[in-house]
Amino acid sequence: MQTTTCHWNKETGWLMPALPAGAPQLVLYFGATAQLDGDASPVRELAAKFPQAVVCGCSTAGEILGSRVYDDSVVAALVHFQSTRVRAVAESTANNADSKIVGRQAAAKLNAPDLRHVLILSDGLSVNGTALVAGFRETLPPGVAITGGLAGDGSRFQKTFVGLGGDVKRDQIVAIGFYGDAIVIGYGSRGGWEGFGPRRRITRSQGNTLFELDGQPALALYKRYLGERAAGLPATGLLFPLELTKDVNDSEGLVRTILAVDEAKQSLTFAGDMPEGWYARLMKATAEQLVDGAAAASNAATRSNQNSSLAILVSCVGRRLVLGQRIEEELEAVIRALPEKTQAVGFYSYGEACPAGTGDYSELHNQTMTITVIGERA
Repeated sequence: MQTTTCHWNKETGWLMPALPAGAPQLVLYFGATAQLDGDASPVRELAAKFPQAVVCGCSTAGEILGSRVYDDSVVAALVHFQSTRVRAVAESTANNADSKIVGRQAAAKLNAPDLRHVLILSDGLSVNGTALVAGFRETLPPGVAITGGLAGDGSRFQKTFVGLGGDVKRDQIVAIGFYGDAIVIGYGSRGGWEGFGPRRRITRSQGNTLFELDGQPALALYKRYLGERAAGLPATGLLFPLELTKDVNDSEGLVRTILAVDEAKQSLTFAGDMPEGWYARLMKATAEQLVDGAAAASNAATRSNQNSSLAILVSCVGRRLVLGQRIEEELEAVIRALPEKTQAVGFYSYGEACPAGTGDYSELHNQTMTITVIGERA
């Protein structure tokens, strides 16, 4: 397996180094919303150049190439497999309530006896990520994990795009299946956030929309905590995600990030489910905690895959806002833990999909650095 990375910007177009012999079977791209909107010429150029490849990708809140972060550009990984087969399917996500069905449909189309892993790229605004991942999980056979993430749109939260071939759309997911015994996949997902303040019970919610905490309107309560930062919602909500626990005394839980607010309903919409009866509290993090979390994710991903050729990095946009000028420190921490010569591409996202531990039980996360490393056995 060989991986080549390349970069596109408005001044230079595609900067593409010499490629190995033969055509790549997989081309993964991640680009700014403005460059994927309309005719999406950088992407169509890729699809036209590699007509036999699976060409897919999504919009971002920042593009990752190695240890650098870019904006208003497109990055891509061109992957030449020796023995692995890849195929991809696309499904519409226009109806948030159908997210689990969408996951089931895509998984059913990819299912085969030699399926080993699924990478998903999803619209970041019109989907319930928890339900989407659950649909995949319920349909795929045991041992097949799901990793990937939700597309971004900077800190604007207006529109996101996902593409397959030259067809780049809103309200869409793309799922890529990897097949055969040669493929080796590792993954890791870590946060670095810590909870603070009281845990409040979710007393009214529907799917990924939160209406009440302890019987109080959720948006009003959340604004009270944010103070003057509340004027910048939903973007400022990325600085203070919520930790979800099933029981009030649980030491660890899931993290959820705000995608939208509704002033009329006094509600908050999150990237994943907000189950009634669970408990929520605010979270915060320092730059040092986030960098340590990114390093831990990289160590977990490479523990079982020391021959990786490609690392796909999906980091939450909230981490980028907290790190600010120190953003590349988390990428440098990831790169240090990767095997030598591993090529890294990725994006800042609105949500991340990955098993939480060492098994294959995938979940929707927020505010994590999630890493998928891919290689082949010799």
